Amino acid sequence: MVLQSLAGLPAFLLYFCVSTVAVIAFLFIYSRITAHDEFDLLTKNVPGAAISLGLSMLGFALPVASAVAHASDILDCIIWSIIALCVQIIAYYCARIPVPNLSQRIAAGEIGPAIWLGLASVTAGLLSAASMTW
Repeated sequence: MVLQSLAGLPAFLLYFCVSTVAVIAFLFIYSRITAHDEFDLLTKNVPGAAISLGLSMLGFALPVASAVAHASDILDCIIWSIIALCVQIIAYYCARIPVPNLSQRIAAGEIGPAIWLGLASVTAGLLSAASMTW
């Protein structure tokens, strides 16, 4: 019975590792696209940077989790993870429309714009995840 339960372990490890790499790639790419340096702000203890980046990462992880659950194979999962990354980039630029100085305000330590960006990212991620369930 235990061996039967562990039969899925290789697939689990593969999808978990691919998902982890996808999140790391997201953080690398997303932090270079935004007009503020999230990791520098985190080292300076700017809470808004942690809020916006953490929620944006969650907004990315939601559709990646959906891709893992619904993908036909690992390549399909990777493709949908790339699409989820694109959605998050679009969400960042859309969040800047009503708040054009969004990054500057986050860098200045304002919490409101950080929450706005983070929740815009989570919303985009939820919609993206739901759209992947076809």
